[in-house]
Amino acid sequence: MTIKKTLDLVGQVKQQIDNLTVEQVKQELAGGDAILIDIRDLEERVQNGAIPGSEHVSRGMLEFAADPTLPYYRDCFRPDGRTILHCASGGRSALAVKTLKEMGYLNVAHLDGGFKAWKEAGEPMQPVSEPARA
Repeated sequence: MTIKKTLDLVGQVKQQIDNLTVEQVKQELAGGDAILIDIRDLEERVQNGAIPGSEHVSRGMLEFAADPTLPYYRDCFRPDGRTILHCASGGRSALAVKTLKEMGYLNVAHLDGGFKAWKEAGEPMQPVSEPARA
């Protein structure tokens, strides 16, 4: 049995999806029709900050949060709307775009290069604090 390398899988997926630059994401967000969803873990957001206005749904809950028939559904997911995902550097978000497309989302893309590309472009970031624990 041969195990496929993750980066090879990501490379294949990127050939099948919309890979947006930082500038393209900014333009789509400025148009008001797109939603940006950060799929990084909470710890990554707390440590590094977030893109202002982004929603947070960790990669581990993505499919559950995107399924309107489940109690975990988050209304930031709009099956007919423009959805842009991002992670730290673009690998997880590329794979997540493929998953959402398989679920029936038609207008989904990702920020190629992820949060790292956003930060390197000098774009605004906001701090994220950990939610209070009960």
